[in-house]
Amino acid sequence: MSQYDVIIIGAGPGGYVSAIRCAQLGLKTAIVEGRETLGGTCLNVGCIPSKALLHATHMLHEAEHNFASMGLKGKTQSVDWDQMKSYRSDVVGQNTSGVEFLMKKNKIDWIKGWATIPAAGKVQVGDETHEAKNIVIASGSVPASLLGVEVDNDKGIVVDSTGAIDLPKVPKKMTVIGAGVIGLELGSVYARLGSEVTVVEYMDAVCPGMDADVQRSFKRILEKQGLKFIMGAAVQGVDTTKTKAKVKYQPKKGGDEEVLDADVVLVATGRKPFYEGLGLDKLGVTLTERGQIAVNGSWATNVPGIYAIGDVIEGPMLAHKAEDEGMAVADVLAGNHGHVNYGVIPGVVYTTPEVATVGATEAALKAEGRKVKVGKFMFMGNARAKAVHQAEGAFAKIIVDAETDRVLGAAIIGPAAGDMIHELCVAMEFGASAQDIALTCHAHPTYSEAVREAALACGDGPIHA
Repeated sequence: MSQYDVIIIGAGPGGYVSAIRCAQLGLKTAIVEGRETLGGTCLNVGCIPSKALLHATHMLHEAEHNFASMGLKGKTQSVDWDQMKSYRSDVVGQNTSGVEFLMKKNKIDWIKGWATIPAAGKVQVGDETHEAKNIVIASGSVPASLLGVEVDNDKGIVVDSTGAIDLPKVPKKMTVIGAGVIGLELGSVYARLGSEVTVVEYMDAVCPGMDADVQRSFKRILEKQGLKFIMGAAVQGVDTTKTKAKVKYQPKKGGDEEVLDADVVLVATGRKPFYEGLGLDKLGVTLTERGQIAVNGSWATNVPGIYAIGDVIEGPMLAHKAEDEGMAVADVLAGNHGHVNYGVIPGVVYTTPEVATVGATEAALKAEGRKVKVGKFMFMGNARAKAVHQAEGAFAKIIVDAETDRVLGAAIIGPAAGDMIHELCVAMEFGASAQDIALTCHAHPTYSEAVREAALACGDGPIHA
């Protein structure tokens, strides 16, 4: 029987990062993973492969729509879908092998297989039982199902995000159920590849919960890129044949049932925690009303010695949130203080343009009765954005406390938004004001100047607007 200071179940971003941090802090560490490769959903079938496809298809879009205007003329681009998938797989392989190298470098044992926790302090994998002073559950999430819709990735007609990145061919017509991050990213991929993409969303705005200004502008931009939207629609079910599907939906406000024909239906209605087979019910681990593992401020469950992080607990299902919790729980297990500032976790949509947000929205703050100021700057005043054809409809927005000028939230829709948002994350982490950002020199010409201009807009006004 192997004995460890900590065994981590799940080798996704939360799990493997936690394992590395535990090892760095001197804890004898093992990680349990049933996949053939490390990295979890994110590296294998989620964040990384989808970003590879987004990048490849963005290059295609640029070639088809912008190269000629920049003086780049010549060969006509064509799509080799199999080669594109091979490129995607190469990117995944580089990342998963990199994580395996890090496990070896940090002397972390990889216990291959699926785990069960027969009792506190014990982890069973196959016929072997391993002992640990502490167990961290980082088993992630799986796509959520939708009543009346049966996903079968092998058939390639009704698929979830995993099936969508590996379709045998590019469909002529694709219906996406859900206008959240996953649906819009993968919908963008196939729209660029030539599919007729229709997004069906129950709510009245894309990316529910996001800043309202961003929602409106984002939807308009995606429509110009060819995506069609049916908002306020409740999907009733999907009927399939061997090669086609019919999506039945009904307007939320009432009306007759309508039908969409599709070659492929992507179900992108969110994700749910995954802890099947761990034996949490027998252990008596408390769950929340939403089926998440309940933890305290130190990520401990109600069962001594068992902790949980990432998608299985409350909070946004984001890889970087899981990573933060992974490092924090490692610090706790080593006798230190673990820190995660849940008010400063950015969210990013990796379409073109990118969308990034952090902190509270303007609407949420006003609903709380907070007095705020809003600084907004359109990228049409940013020279760099205009040079790359990504200025139209794009902007940076900063929300600050009206009295203290402290930054409370921000939203960016524009080129490299996912990178630029971190300036605002750091500002919020250190309690900075909009004036602090406005007084900080920003290089020219950069996209980041838009952030400074938005900060200036919180005061006397921007320069280039």
